[in-house]
Parts: sequence; C-alpha cells; structure tokens
Amino acid sequence: MEEMIGSGGTAPLSSYTEAVDWINGLIPFGIRPGLERIEVLMEKLGNPHRKLKFIHVAGTNGKGSTCAFLTSVLLKSGYSVGTFTSPYITKFTNRFQYNGMDIPEETLAELAEKLRPLVEEIAGTELGSPTMFEVATALAILYYAERCYPDVVVWETGLGGRLDVTNIVTPVVSVITNVGHDHTDVLGDTLEKIAGEKAGIIKPGVPVVSCVSQPEVIAVLKAKAAACRSTLYLAGEDFSYDLTGIEDGVQRFNFKGPFRSLDVGIGMKGEHQLSNAAGAMMTLEVLRQYMAFMLEDEDVLEGFKNTFWAGRLEEVSRSPRIVLDGAHNPEGAESLAKSLPQFYKYGKLNLLMGMLANKHHESYFKHILPIVDTLILTEPDFRKKMDAEELQAIAERLRDKYAKENLEIIVERNWGKALQLLQSITSENDLAVVSGTLYLISDVRSTLLRQPDSEKGW
Repeated sequence: MEEMIGSGGTAPLSSYTEAVDWINGLIPFGIRPGLERIEVLMEKLGNPHRKLKFIHVAGTNGKGSTCAFLTSVLLKSGYSVGTFTSPYITKFTNRFQYNGMDIPEETLAELAEKLRPLVEEIAGTELGSPTMFEVATALAILYYAERCYPDVVVWETGLGGRLDVTNIVTPVVSVITNVGHDHTDVLGDTLEKIAGEKAGIIKPGVPVVSCVSQPEVIAVLKAKAAACRSTLYLAGEDFSYDLTGIEDGVQRFNFKGPFRSLDVGIGMKGEHQLSNAAGAMMTLEVLRQYMAFMLEDEDVLEGFKNTFWAGRLEEVSRSPRIVLDGAHNPEGAESLAKSLPQFYKYGKLNLLMGMLANKHHESYFKHILPIVDTLILTEPDFRKKMDAEELQAIAERLRDKYAKENLEIIVERNWGKALQLLQSITSENDLAVVSGTLYLISDVRSTLLRQPDSEKGW
C-alpha cells in the first residue's frame, strides 16, 4: 500500500482492485471541507464539469431515494443519465452509474491512473492531498464528461452542501430534500446551521426545489434563494402532495404543482417517500417547463412506480420476514416507526441495529423503543463503529419512559452472529428489521442475498 501512494508516481495501477485500494488509501486524509483541492484538480483537467448538466441533490435524509426517482423517470423518458451517489450498498462502482449500470471496472482503473499523478502533484503543495471523496468526485466528472456523455447527471452531495466537493458544479436545478440532525460534528449543532450548509448548493439564478418543513429552515432557504435571485419551489407553498391510498404496496398521491396536477403511484414504502417523490416530481416539472425536457405523463408515471433503492424498507427475506432500512438518525427512525405498521402486519417486532459513533442516538431510540419487542445491538464492521454496550446504556436509560413493558435487549458485538440470532427468534407471524448505519445494512444485505463480491464504504 505504502509504495502505491508514495511520491513520484510508482508502478501504474494495473487493475480495478489496485485502483480502489489507492482511492481508499486516501481515507486517512479524512473529510476536509473546502473546494480548493477539487478546483485545482479540475483546472489541471481542463474543467470537464463545465460540459455537463447537473441536478444537484442535498438533504439530511432522502437524497438517495430522490436521486433514484429522478434517474428512473429520466431514463424511462428516453434520456441518458449519470447518477453519482454515496455511500454505496454493494460495490464501489455503484457510486458511478450510467443509465442504471455501474462504471466498468477497467474504466475506473484507467480514470484512476489518469488522476493519480495530478493527485500526487497537489499532495506535494501546501493544499495537501485530495481526500478519497474528492478523488471519487473527480473520477465521476471524468467518467461523465469524457467517456459516456449523459444528457443529465443526477449529482448527490456527500456531506452538507456549501463546502462539499460536489458543489464545484453549477447545476440546472438544485434540490434540498429536508434538513435534520446528522453529521452535527461537521455541519453544526442547530437546524439553522445545518440548513445554512445545505443552502450552500443554491446558485445564482438556478431554480431550487425543497420539501423542508421547519419554519427556521424555510427562513434560511428563502433568504439564500432571495440573495441568489433563484426561484424557490417549496412544498406546502408552491406545490403539495396528498396521499390518496395504499393498494398492493403502491402508495398513491395527488401532486399539485404551479403548472398542473397529477396522480402518481410509487412502489417505495414509507410515508417519507411521498415527500421524496413529490420533490422529484417538482424538479421534473421545472425541467419540463423551463428547460424543454420532453417528459410524457405515461413515462413519468411508469418511472415513479418502478423506482427501487436498496436498503430502504427493503424486504430481503420471506421466511422469516426481514426488512432492511438505513434509518440512522432521528428523522429516519421516526419515518421507520410510522411506516412499519402501515405496510406490515406482525406479532412481535425484532430489531437488529448497529451505529457509527456520533451523536443523537438518544433521539433515534425515542422513536424506535415504543414499537420494538426484542432489540439486538451489534457493531458494524467499520472503523468508526459505536460500541454496542454504549448503545445498550442509552437504551436502558430511556427504557422506563419509552419502551414496551417486556422489551428484551441483547448485545451481540459480532454482526454475523447477531443476524443469525435475529433469524432464529423471528417466527412466521413476526417481523425482523435491520436498521442503523448503511455499513451494517450493506453487510447484512450481501449475506442474505448471497452476494459474494460485495464491498462497502463511503
């Protein structure tokens, strides 16, 4: 590993595995907010991002699902689409998709080889080494601008917005799904501060669509949009959506926008998906109305109905019934708690969870404890994991106030054994749920779906 990232550009990256190892070898450089390094890198490459049309998506939860809705509808409508998302569920190549397919491994290796000497050059300056996420973002831009030329790129932020590397682009439309408590160590500890970071993706004159609901967050977005002279389309003011029914697992809602109304059905479970779908619908309306995108109703409806996003209320096993959901913050937990009884009938609810070591797990438990019969606490196979006994201490502290009377709490640090335990205690009439960080969801999913080449990461 050392010789690969050493100075002076050593042996070329001869394989996909070496390329991914090199990129992941940059992880120790951490998350360093700021656009200086990516700007220098893009300049050295001739600013390829300026050739592309982006839909930039930020938000605390729902970014991935919103990107999935947009990708599905645009593909169904005949457009070629690049989709850049993180973290990935199965494989490193998942982050860089073109028309729903991962980047070919050899293409990734070639582009990494092109980037490496430039990354080493920047590492030798006072700017320091570009981070793993910066290099992945640069690789995505190169892939779309020089290899596959999509009509539009659905572009998800990594963290926050203002100082996130993805913010180097000027999109055709910006989307802010919602704002909640996540990554407070980096983005700030109040909703206003977090909203300020997300609002950083609003660019002069570029329309912005948002489903945020808290008054203090709305105020931040309105102020930023006004300062940028950008039109803000806000849920509840400029467009609305009302659930009209759930039939055969399909949620139907009536979308009312500034240009027209439409009845839409989605196969994604959970009431929070209505908000994500409505935000995506408003975004598509902006593209249709102002940017001459040809979007036929039939294709739009088909695209919404067929959207799928792994690890979001996803049923991966029938016997016993096991549902995976990457709810890892208070807002995600609240949506999960509301959605489970809406979509499933069950006797006992057994929940396996593992978290990364950051704040706000108390608020997560306040939503989860009232609905769970057996809680199994484990640890994801990841360097920043939260100690399972620390989680147990939080759950026990909240037990009297929030938990069901006979709640059983079990600690099993080994996630593989914890999963076996979950399977063994869940009877035909019960429901098993695996929740928490996507690093845990990723491993559990590949085990249950028997995907041996699964990787995982940020």
